[in-house]
Amino acid sequence: MNLHPDYLLNEVEEPADIKGMSLDQLHELADEMRQLILERDEKIGGHVGPNLGIVETTLAYHYVFDSPHDKVIWDVSHQSYPHKMFTGRAQGFLDPDHYEDVSGFTSPEESDHDFFQVGHTSTSIALAVGMAESRDLKHKHENVVAIIGDGSLSGGLAFEGLNNASKLHSNLIIVVNDNNMSIDDHNQGGLYQGLKELRETAGQSANNIFKFMGLDYRYVPDGNDLSAMIKVFEDVKDIDHPIVLHVHTLKGAGYQPAIDNEMAYHWRGPFNGQTGESTTPQPKESYSEAVIDELLSEIKDGTNIAAINAGIPGMFDLKRFEKAYPERYFDVGIAEQMSVTSAVAMAQNGVRPVVFESSTFLQRAYDQLIHDVALNDAPVVMIVRGGTISSESATHQGTFDISYISSLPNIEYLAPTSVEEMISMLKWAISQTDTPVVIRQPERKLLHRPATQTDYSTIDYEIAHQGSEVAIFAVGDFWQLGEDVRQELQKKLNIDATLINPKTVTNIDQQDLHHLQEDHDIVVTLEDGNLSGGFGETIDRYYSASEMKVLNFGAPREFSDNVPYDVLAEWYHLTPELIVDDIEKVVHQI
Repeated sequence: MNLHPDYLLNEVEEPADIKGMSLDQLHELADEMRQLILERDEKIGGHVGPNLGIVETTLAYHYVFDSPHDKVIWDVSHQSYPHKMFTGRAQGFLDPDHYEDVSGFTSPEESDHDFFQVGHTSTSIALAVGMAESRDLKHKHENVVAIIGDGSLSGGLAFEGLNNASKLHSNLIIVVNDNNMSIDDHNQGGLYQGLKELRETAGQSANNIFKFMGLDYRYVPDGNDLSAMIKVFEDVKDIDHPIVLHVHTLKGAGYQPAIDNEMAYHWRGPFNGQTGESTTPQPKESYSEAVIDELLSEIKDGTNIAAINAGIPGMFDLKRFEKAYPERYFDVGIAEQMSVTSAVAMAQNGVRPVVFESSTFLQRAYDQLIHDVALNDAPVVMIVRGGTISSESATHQGTFDISYISSLPNIEYLAPTSVEEMISMLKWAISQTDTPVVIRQPERKLLHRPATQTDYSTIDYEIAHQGSEVAIFAVGDFWQLGEDVRQELQKKLNIDATLINPKTVTNIDQQDLHHLQEDHDIVVTLEDGNLSGGFGETIDRYYSASEMKVLNFGAPREFSDNVPYDVLAEWYHLTPELIVDDIEKVVHQI
């Protein structure tokens, strides 16, 4: 149901439809777009501030350039909602019944005006350079435009892109959308002092990193001035060399709550647009809260702790830590590689670094995990969030961390089942100095159950329920699923299964695995992640020379994309009923 049949946007099927509009009509479109962004985000959640701030830039781009002949690449692409409204996807914003039809990021499957699936920072300039180079090799002449936020400039790949952009002798337009804000924190580091000077001097400061790197440069003081953006894009269209347009915008423009609280409105779950309050019930306690409580307690007891993160403090309750101990808090910007490597140096120099990483962002520091953490066997402590099978975009799938971390030597990857077990593991990780320790913070329902171990230098599986015939290994936050499967087995097949908490995905308890063979025929592994290279395969290898049947349950090696979890659970056989059905088939074969 189109809630706004009178909107001018209804007349826009493709970018060419706005080219004949008057400036007044374009301003009307801008107002409509902001209203639609807010309505959609209020209903289903999404990126608020980034999209509100980029409206005029998007309008001006599509008014001046000729998409998809001219190419625009959105860094992160979390600010592409206005772009989508002009490129055949307005229905996904006008009609609530179609909100879920449009992803929160660019997608070539959705439109010919999108060229890449992008959900992480700092990639746009490198992509644009490659696109421009390939265009030149084909002797074509279209414009190539990269739009990158100032927060994304903190990532190393952005600097690599700028460095190589300067070698081009052809068209490349790099729009730096400078709103003085990162994901959910103010920008960190010396680069931003330079950007501040450029803003304060209207682009005239001698401290100009873009010119220093050999790039042409122009400053636009008000990127939310539609006329100014149209004029500057008209000036640089078809330019014959690389240029940076440094555009100062207001994050959250048009919606005062998003301006006043940039951190909360970078990405927001469903909320009440009038009050700004979340419409999703908030849990009374969280794993992150418990972790911060423990760190604060450790510091009071004299432990020399530092907390490090890469631009996502809101994900971990780290603002509370920063408030208590600002000198111990290090936000490196959106630079996961820096967060990991600097932590290694701290650990080797006698400080206890606790690094906070998102599973889907940590993959960007895989080389550092190998070369710096594992190779040096540095006693870094790391908390990983977002490691789960989720209904998010394909760009934000946290299913791979077990595979890519557990494959490395010298790293212990622990998987707690409860708050108590997580804090027990954290205390041990901080107290020991022998090995790097990563802890996978649970993402599903918060559980309370006591830890059965305090020293994790060797792993002793927790046999939570001793049974026979079938043994269920429930990893981390699939503990409750394991208990549900155990009960379903008893109910349907009258099998009293053994339920085991393995506690880790890197080491095994060979003694327990050996003794299971005495009175069990089937081992079932449940893990909230990718099966390829996962915990289940480790158990499968152990029993490969025996008669033990092993069933692994988790995610197949694929990208899911905005698929509801209950649908994924059906596809992947992750419901108690489907798991027991699969077990029954094996029981009948024995």
